[in-house]
Amino acid sequence: MKWAEISIQTSHEATEAVANVFHDLGASGVVIEDPELINSYRRSGTWDYCDIPEETETEVVTIKAYLPVDELLDDKLRVFEESVNRLHEHNLDKGRGCINCREVQEEDWASSWKEYFHPVRISEHIVIKPSWEDYVPLTDDIVIELDPGMAFGTGTHHTTSMCIRCLEESIKPGNIVFDVGTGSGILAVAAAKLGAAHVQAVDLDPVAVRVARENVVINQVAATVEVAHGDLLTGVQGKADVIVANIIADIIIKMLPDVRTRLADDGLFIASGIISERLSDVTAALIDNGFVVDKVIEEGGWVAIVAGSDSR
Repeated sequence: MKWAEISIQTSHEATEAVANVFHDLGASGVVIEDPELINSYRRSGTWDYCDIPEETETEVVTIKAYLPVDELLDDKLRVFEESVNRLHEHNLDKGRGCINCREVQEEDWASSWKEYFHPVRISEHIVIKPSWEDYVPLTDDIVIELDPGMAFGTGTHHTTSMCIRCLEESIKPGNIVFDVGTGSGILAVAAAKLGAAHVQAVDLDPVAVRVARENVVINQVAATVEVAHGDLLTGVQGKADVIVANIIADIIIKMLPDVRTRLADDGLFIASGIISERLSDVTAALIDNGFVVDKVIEEGGWVAIVAGSDSR
């Protein structure tokens, strides 16, 4: 099958909006090449070896998505360009805004990225390991094997790693956890390996549901993690001790009334996928919905929030 790789050079602040446009056009996922993220990993020592040079243009973010080459492609490209050019209406700088399109064969892009994905330590105990690589764990390591598939990231983006660190600090043995917008299932797997008794993971994308189920099996947590197709919290049952949502600011704000009713009295809500510029919006919405913000962490222009009920 032939695919069109659509790429755009944009700004950090427009990253979330551009990714949303791609999703609206039918892309199952996006690839975000963030030079700040690359530099941070080069300097952190988490890669045993890296021949990627230091990035100097850290303000330019490249976002890629893949769309099928069919009779709808031209119209989708036109809509994409128009949407990017209207970002200023939302007070977002599109940056360079350079859009490129090239045709690729599925086998060319479905696996070539794997050469850049190596075991990475995300938190004190959790290491993400691609399923095709070997890794010798330390005594207290919790290893998550991940095969993200062609539509998902490797779990090393700031938003995911911040969520994992928050889960590591928050989950107690026996907790019930909801993972909303599970994607590759990495947060659900992490929650299970951190001691959760039951994890309900949901996603609206059927491809995500399939990939997440595969990763749950790979990590031998199928007895703990249930993956289902669902729209936000409509896809889960009961109440949770911890709800985690690594989505986007607007969706997080939209789901807060449901989060409030689905969270145990002493439970915690972990939210990420939020660009720094939207922190105040999400914080205000949390307070309006009866939450107290316990913790905010920020990395690479993204934030994660841990909040609990104001009635605790």
